[in-house]
Amino acid sequence: MHKQQGSDLRGWLAAFTAVGIWTGFILVTRYSERGTLLPTDLAALRFFAAGLIMLPWLWAYRRRMPSLPRMVLLALCGGLGYAGFAYHGFAFAPAAHAAVLLPGMMPFLVALVAMALLGERPSRQRTIGLGIIGAGMLCVAVEGIAPGLGLGQTWRGDALFVAASLSWSIFTVLLRRWQVQPWDAVAITASVSAVLYLPLYLTVLPRQLLEAPLSEIALQGVYQGFLAVIVAMVLFARAVAGIGPTRMGVLMALVPVAASLLAVPVLGEPLTWLAASGVVLASSGAILAARAQAR
Repeated sequence: MHKQQGSDLRGWLAAFTAVGIWTGFILVTRYSERGTLLPTDLAALRFFAAGLIMLPWLWAYRRRMPSLPRMVLLALCGGLGYAGFAYHGFAFAPAAHAAVLLPGMMPFLVALVAMALLGERPSRQRTIGLGIIGAGMLCVAVEGIAPGLGLGQTWRGDALFVAASLSWSIFTVLLRRWQVQPWDAVAITASVSAVLYLPLYLTVLPRQLLEAPLSEIALQGVYQGFLAVIVAMVLFARAVAGIGPTRMGVLMALVPVAASLLAVPVLGEPLTWLAASGVVLASSGAILAARAQAR
């Protein structure tokens, strides 16, 4: 009994810490727009740090890895596609929009991609949950394109967030289809993405890494390449083992709420009624979909 209670406690601690890291990812990345680093610099820091750490894993377990074309496709979707679209999206759209259209939108798009690639059909309750998420996305979309709200280029960021979420959803479904183990997936997206991206970054892509202060490089490098990629994955796996995938899925719905609320005092970004409605709907739908998926 005591062992079970201890396992549950560690699972809950891991779950809330993972939620905190993913919430912080939205805030820290949005904050980068006030500094020197470009989106291309953030991607370079992400892949260099994570790739360097995970390369030994990729080499040690190379015999069980997918084929090279599959690893490249996984890196393009879960690594380059997700990070490239998301980092550029933060240049145009506020944190509340990122909260809805990145973690908030994932269950919706994963279900659609799974229907297309795996032939899965969601249950009635899950369909209702996904519909509620879709309503939340609509609120954000309306705010992004409504000229009377004076949000300028926000719609561009929203479109990039949707592209990032779609890239990650394809990556997620491909992992399930090819039965890639979680740590292998992290090693592939980190290391293969680094091999593909860093030569382009060093030769043709715009960069301002050398002009940035060391404190900014350290913050983004540690957060993007270590905390958001590796530590969050460790904690997520620990949480799923300790409290179960359903509870963890429900807790993930806290990320849009927490990120949107914290963006007000931390970043000074106002939370409009449309964005707030989108957050509430996306989180509520995600909770309903997560609970239905477990049945």
